[in-house]
Amino acid sequence: MQSLQRNLKSARALARPGALALLLAVAACSKDKNVDLPAKLIPLPHPSVQVKHLWGHNMGDKKAAVLRLGQGVSIADNRVYAAGHNGEVVALDLTNGRLLWRAKTKAPLSGGTASSADLVVVGASDGQLFAFDPANGRLVWKIRLNGEVLAPAAISGRLVALRTVDGKLHALSPQDGHELWATEQQVPRLSLRGTASPVISGDLVLSGFDNGKVLALSAGDGSVQWEATVTPPHGRTELERLDDIDSPVRVVGKDVYAVGFQGKVAMLAIDTGQVWWSHDDSSYRGLTLDEDTLYLPDSDGVVAALKARTGAEVWQQKALLHRGLSPIAVMDDTIVMGDFQGYLHWLDKASGALAARVSTGGSRISTQPLVIGDMVVVVNDRGQINAYRAKPLAAADNKRKTAPASRQ
Repeated sequence: MQSLQRNLKSARALARPGALALLLAVAACSKDKNVDLPAKLIPLPHPSVQVKHLWGHNMGDKKAAVLRLGQGVSIADNRVYAAGHNGEVVALDLTNGRLLWRAKTKAPLSGGTASSADLVVVGASDGQLFAFDPANGRLVWKIRLNGEVLAPAAISGRLVALRTVDGKLHALSPQDGHELWATEQQVPRLSLRGTASPVISGDLVLSGFDNGKVLALSAGDGSVQWEATVTPPHGRTELERLDDIDSPVRVVGKDVYAVGFQGKVAMLAIDTGQVWWSHDDSSYRGLTLDEDTLYLPDSDGVVAALKARTGAEVWQQKALLHRGLSPIAVMDDTIVMGDFQGYLHWLDKASGALAARVSTGGSRISTQPLVIGDMVVVVNDRGQINAYRAKPLAAADNKRKTAPASRQ
């Protein structure tokens, strides 16, 4: 029960530190049984992807608290931006990992990084938000918000959109950080430790909230264009009624995709919020889209591919059960994700078969790997950044005999 308590926050104690993935604790505490053991990794005798390590950089977070949740890297203009819990922000050359600049904030950084051609934004657990010039690391502005920042912001030329753990969505000026507008949703008494990053799409700002709702707001004035309940709360206990949407929604054309914890995965209309399809699922890591397919790691570690138009399942892979998977990234003919032991796993997009695996250093990977061409950049919870090049091996040398996924 102690690990569960460390993973929850209440409306009165929003800054409570996090620990292990919630689902395992829920299983242990609510059903009085042992936590399910993570699947053992078996050797891949015939990998179909060749992975080469390119460079690494350490943010010096070895003694920092783990599971900072939103402390991922971002990439813009061939630069990798990263932040350490110790207050350091760096820019690295994407090609070789060379340090381009370093800035020190002296703040407990916990949400970021977000970057564009004009701005790098990082948030802290004490509510501070910092914006830097991406060219040289000069501090452009800083402000203090009332709530803890646990997820990266979204940046456009008009605004910086940011969620805080007190249920608020802030829109800030990119020029000086002053607040343009804000909206708020009630935070349930019990919720996961984490918040969804907002998404800016055209004239809309979209975000999921801890009450299972998705809101679409006008980027101009913050007026609510629509709200949709993707995951209505159900059950008798507060544990059973957890229904957070803690991952970013995904927007493709006129469609919005969202998934909640202990809830549903759904497709909504971007202009009205109407739910076109939904079915039961549970994920606190979110979903990824590629053309007409949606990829989802559920709370148990089952990776599934769904048809984006209908939600019909294409395949599922159970070889990574209970391994605390990160969000998924798509590259060429594979998808890639991290796990709680710091492994990166590549799966074949068409079949779900295991394609490759590398160890990045032993610490949990909580944030989404970033893909640029044939490169993958990933950071673990101790602030160790690694870049890899992944290329498919010749088909003649690979018969993909490794842990095939099941088809429905």
